[in-house]
Amino acid sequence: MTRLAANLLRTVSIVLCMIAALSFLLFALNQTSTASGRQQESLSESAPPKHGSASGSTQKGESESGFRKTVDEITEAAASPVSGLSSSQWAERALRLIFALLVFGFGFGYLARLLRVRS
Repeated sequence: MTRLAANLLRTVSIVLCMIAALSFLLFALNQTSTASGRQQESLSESAPPKHGSASGSTQKGESESGFRKTVDEITEAAASPVSGLSSSQWAERALRLIFALLVFGFGFGYLARLLRVRS
């Protein structure tokens, strides 16, 4: 019974750590892929408009896929104790990842090893 619990705890630990890492990776990829466009847009807004150019910039809606939304929701729920500690998106995501790795990776892994030793 305790061996089964240890295996289950270890599996949950690995899955949650992988989901948190995937969430951070998807966030980082999204931020770096759209950084150039956002920088160009902010520069063009501060520069005087050119003759004949469109006055309004088209902003495409940021729509997340169902998979990405689910991954982010799981990570937010698992790392809820550290939510809202930072105003920076990067710092917030990094804190979630660190929290998940420490608590679920190290903590649950340690508990699983303890359960195996005692069985």
